[in-house]
Amino acid sequence: MKKTLLFATRLLVYLVLLSAITGLFSFRKVHHAVSLTDKNLLASSYSADVLDQWMAMQIKLMSSTIASFNGPFVRIYSYSSIAAYQSVYPGIPANSSNRFSIKQLNGMPDLPQTDRNKKYHWPSSLNAAMAFMTRAMFPSTSSYNKAAIDSLENLLNKTFSAETDPGTIQRSAAFGKQVAQIIYNWSENDGYHFANNPYAAPNFPGSWEPTPPNYAKASTPHWGNLRTIVKGSIDNTQPPPPPSYSEDTASDFYKMINEVYTIDQKLSSEQKNIASFWRDINPGITAPGHWLNILRQLFQQEKSTTKLDKAVFVFALTGISLNDAWISCWKTRYIYNLMRPVTYIRKIMGHKNWLPFLITPPHPEYTSGFAAIAGSITEALTVVYGDQYSITDHTYDYLGMAPRTYNSFSVMAQEAGDSKFYAGIHYKISVDMGLWQGREVAKNITTALLHKTNTLKP
Repeated sequence: MKKTLLFATRLLVYLVLLSAITGLFSFRKVHHAVSLTDKNLLASSYSADVLDQWMAMQIKLMSSTIASFNGPFVRIYSYSSIAAYQSVYPGIPANSSNRFSIKQLNGMPDLPQTDRNKKYHWPSSLNAAMAFMTRAMFPSTSSYNKAAIDSLENLLNKTFSAETDPGTIQRSAAFGKQVAQIIYNWSENDGYHFANNPYAAPNFPGSWEPTPPNYAKASTPHWGNLRTIVKGSIDNTQPPPPPSYSEDTASDFYKMINEVYTIDQKLSSEQKNIASFWRDINPGITAPGHWLNILRQLFQQEKSTTKLDKAVFVFALTGISLNDAWISCWKTRYIYNLMRPVTYIRKIMGHKNWLPFLITPPHPEYTSGFAAIAGSITEALTVVYGDQYSITDHTYDYLGMAPRTYNSFSVMAQEAGDSKFYAGIHYKISVDMGLWQGREVAKNITTALLHKTNTLKP
């Protein structure tokens, strides 16, 4: 009895903390502004509240799941977003701007169809799809996390009874779960199981080597070979090579590294704040989790116009762009195998005890994956909302960090990328080319899916 009471108490505390850690109210009562009816309502008739709560749940699970790099969380964001989108896809009219065809997705199997003669409730479908994906993509999470997933799904299901009949809820949930099962099975064949296969690191002047203080081996060297979500999305997205290795103080290579060391010696308070705000290293919210929370805040800001159809569309567009930009970046990293700043600064420049502001992750330097993420997601958002968009990011309010305000997505992306330069773990060229790379991938995707792209130059 005591064990049961203790478990229930801990679960209640967990649910309260889930709201606080993301800086937004995640477990508020859901109101969809629709009434019980026999009419089959469109997805645009519902708010994005159900999606918001599942995004908050995944952020929390990312924060409590240990991984050596962001790749697993990239996949969770990306494939969950596709499942969310497809679970309400039949409720989006064919002429809607919030629609693209799965025919453009690389090897996507046929998905189930709804019965045109029966009614569906799209929040119920979404709830089942996100519950399935969250369970499937966090298989080793704690028993408390698993109980929280069950509780959220059940809690949301109870709210739906005020909107439709039990048969429609059950039918819709079955459809959403079936969609998610197929998408999850498809995701399992993208090649990530082989990303960490044995790898013989090349050894040449300027090549990457394990970095202090952990000296971990290279992480997932074959990730660049994963199947992209959109065929052709990474075509023409490989950057030019970095400067040729040199120990000559007049060389471009030396200047590139000295720039990192020089700025480290005189980091301003603002630069330290930026590096800390975009730290996003696991354990913690993670980079995909941070962008997921930015998306939640954007949906809250656009609540009057961003209904369920648009929310899942933007979620999917950013998720697909994120996934494929990460693959393109990882391919680049293991083509050039460029050493990290800490290696050259300690060994060649002679600063034997120097360490960057943040710990260097265990993989080659060029290009910056963090910048590629920022470039891809903000490019996708620009296509939907335009670049000149003002948003304040409260992600780290719960840690006492001051929120940061941006007047455009491009400015936000640049700061996110530069944060790793200030942190001493990336060269400036790695940041700038990573931003370019992510944007180019997103442009390929928006062109393929929407037949349009942003006019901004990288």
